[in-house]
Amino acid sequence: MGAVSGCRRAEMNSRRFISSCPSIKGIMMPEILVIDDEDHIRKLYTAFLTREGYNVDSAADGDEAMGLLAKKRYDLIVLDIELEESSGLDLLKRIKAGYPEIMIILNSAYAIYKSDFHTWLADGYVVKSSDIKPLKEKIESLLVTHEGK
Repeated sequence: MGAVSGCRRAEMNSRRFISSCPSIKGIMMPEILVIDDEDHIRKLYTAFLTREGYNVDSAADGDEAMGLLAKKRYDLIVLDIELEESSGLDLLKRIKAGYPEIMIILNSAYAIYKSDFHTWLADGYVVKSSDIKPLKEKIESLLVTHEGK
């Protein structure tokens, strides 16, 4: 999926970005929420996913994320496991309990979490790296699989 003509992104503040893309021939673009306490990661993922044509919001912590989830429907969440204020795994449980239809990709710099049974609630797992391609591929794979349901 490439960039969509007419998409725009506005920085709301240093912690949250919102982008908006018009629908393409009546198709609404997927809504993605990026949850990561590292500002540079949130900005990188938000900018990249926006260029890919997704509507993207971001949150720096669990409270901010839960506030956004209460106001808007998301198709997919990219969730950092190692959040500063709370555990990403605890947040995963909270989100799945309240919003089981949302697909969640866990994102961590540590591959060790992949074998932790607490991560099994997630729909995907990607190890953070300078290469965004694995994250892009996992997002596309989940969205295509989900469309078929």
